[in-house]
Amino acid sequence: MAKDADEADEFGVLRSKRNATRYQILVQIAERQPAVNQQEIADAIGVTSQAVSDYLRDLSEEGYVNKHGRGRYEVTKEGVDWLISQTDELRTFVRHVSEDVIGQVEIETAIATTDIAEGETVSLSMQNGVLRAVSGGTGSATAVAVTGASAGADVGITNFDGVVDYELGTVTILSVPQVQKGGSSVVVREQLADMATSHDLVAVAGAEGLAAVNAANLDPDIRFGSASAVHEAATKGLDVLLVAATDVLSPHTDKLREGNISYEVVDTAEE
Repeated sequence: MAKDADEADEFGVLRSKRNATRYQILVQIAERQPAVNQQEIADAIGVTSQAVSDYLRDLSEEGYVNKHGRGRYEVTKEGVDWLISQTDELRTFVRHVSEDVIGQVEIETAIATTDIAEGETVSLSMQNGVLRAVSGGTGSATAVAVTGASAGADVGITNFDGVVDYELGTVTILSVPQVQKGGSSVVVREQLADMATSHDLVAVAGAEGLAAVNAANLDPDIRFGSASAVHEAATKGLDVLLVAATDVLSPHTDKLREGNISYEVVDTAEE
């Protein structure tokens, strides 16, 4: 076993500049062996060639590196084991930073309902499919503003606490037959127009769906990427009327089922 194995355990790569340099040099040797150019290693890790030479001598004495003549080195099994142990430590640290540190300072964006000062506690709500923040921490869900904002502007928020209280939207799907079966001409226009008034958004999918909406003098809110857009709108609490040709229904219903969004398929074709 290498003579400073105890030191390696006590002062890992993250705690010892010396071990951090040793780690980088061993990695460079492993990548370049057996022909090792000390100057290339020095340039790669930002130390002098003399420093690399000194470290190589120590690594060889400690049993982490074998020297096979001038400029020829090879990482030993002990050296590989030490690299693995230090890499495991780095991996654990990165996971901690990613999950426990960065995850705690996640920043979202909301629309300010009132003027908000940086550092102020805000209450959150979902209105018309948009996350909104109001000054004060009296709501069921709160956060801390990381930017200042005037009413109506976007504001960055973090340190979330509680749950934004709102209900998922629902989706009503008006099934329009394909053109060879009558297409939009068999849709009851008045019924379609009436259904639109009780929904927050109107989406279309397929040419027959677009034609039916046009015939009812409606202006669709969603025309492209409707499967994802309808799902997203419903998750934000909006009720959506989807007017879709029968041959394009499946991608939409599959997406809604995956997201546990409630939907109903309605057939309004005339008898």
